Amino acid sequence: MSRRVFLFVLDSLGAGESPDAIEFGDLGAHTLRTLERSGGLRIPNLQRLGIGNVDGLSFLGRTDSPMASVARLREASAGKDTTIGHWELAGLISRAPLPTYPNGFPDAVIDPLQQKTGRGILCNKPYSGTEVIKDYGAAHLQSGDLIVYTSADSVFQIAAHEELIPIDELYEICTTARAILVGEHGVGRVIARPFTGKEGSFTRTANRRDFSLPPPGRTLLDAVSAAGLDSIAVGKINDIFAGRGITQSVYTHSNKEGMERAAAYAAKRFSGLCFVNLVDFDMLYGHRNDIEGYTASLNAFDGFLGEFLSAMGEEDLLVITADHGCDPGYPTTDHTREYVPLLLYGRSLPAHNFGTRPTFADVAATVAAYLGIKFFTPGEDLYRKGRIYEN
Repeated sequence: MSRRVFLFVLDSLGAGESPDAIEFGDLGAHTLRTLERSGGLRIPNLQRLGIGNVDGLSFLGRTDSPMASVARLREASAGKDTTIGHWELAGLISRAPLPTYPNGFPDAVIDPLQQKTGRGILCNKPYSGTEVIKDYGAAHLQSGDLIVYTSADSVFQIAAHEELIPIDELYEICTTARAILVGEHGVGRVIARPFTGKEGSFTRTANRRDFSLPPPGRTLLDAVSAAGLDSIAVGKINDIFAGRGITQSVYTHSNKEGMERAAAYAAKRFSGLCFVNLVDFDMLYGHRNDIEGYTASLNAFDGFLGEFLSAMGEEDLLVITADHGCDPGYPTTDHTREYVPLLLYGRSLPAHNFGTRPTFADVAATVAAYLGIKFFTPGEDLYRKGRIYEN
């Protein structure tokens, strides 16, 4: 039977401040501790796998007989955003941070966008995504101008009302912006942020799309597809990697849909990697400081996990991790510089505690080795390190 890997990124599920968190203004951040302190966390399947055995997460409940191997990963890249985090999980460490714009974007970016789209620009400064449509939505509807804003991350976000600017047109505008935002202004992502409703009750829709900078080097996805294996992207994975190294992709509009798609792939025959991003944790709850919603969302994933574990085949490997933190109890609404947990489960694989590791890239090295493909990365194959298997 062919080997399959299901790699789930629980977007923003941080495991406590990194040693350099103070440099990012994130001292004291701890996404998982915030969820545990809510009193509503119910994650028996993650606990059975051994999430409480991860360094620093004993408050989640340790087990003497974990089902999975575990580790705590430290990000080696110079950033705390989705793009850089996923690239590192896929084996590519970014030594230089992507550009950010705490004072808004310069004329060198804004002027050509106005010229090419024929629309003016509103806002152009860091802003909360929900607040920006509240404050600028009416002016946008009246003028037809685009709402452009950013955050502490390397993002160029464009909000537009779906009745004024249809989804396909907004995506074209974002593609235009992506072509402008290169070189010194090569932000990690251009993000389409459509919304609907009337003044006083504007609401963002699920039709968000990310237009990412192509990875500057070879990633795990490139290696998997080059080896003739399936490289399946679920959720915004296709956007994050600019479509590179992907043989099949499906967009999703929620965690629920992402989990359903992953379960559907598990029921099919394929050989290779199914790479899944579950974005609601970050987008709907972390950035909105919604502790209760984040907690309920992780509980829902845990419920899905019980069924998914039962459906796994003998040669399947399950990988659960995250790309950064976004502590919903932290004073800001930005991503937080945190460790992330790593759980590795296969029916035929013994459990091992790999402690704290220096890079997310261990994920790429481990997956590549498990699939039997050659891939150079600064990460280390954890199972080979533990002498647990031989290909």
